[in-house]
Amino acid sequence: MPLGSRIIAIADTYDAMTTDRQRFSHEVAVVEIQKNSGTQFDDKLVEAFMKIESIVKNIN
Repeated sequence: MPLGSRIIAIADTYDAMTTDRQRFSHEVAVVEIQKNSGTQFDDKLVEAFMKIESIVKNIN
């Protein structure tokens, strides 16, 4: 799968979980992304996401 598609998969999942589609908290969404690291999501990209997740939290 292309790199851009793998990045979008994480971003779309986070967006889907934290907006009107699901309305989970930031913390629940982050845990779910971490749980699927290495299976549904590229583990290196999840690692990168975790480095910026506090910034992502403050955007919403």
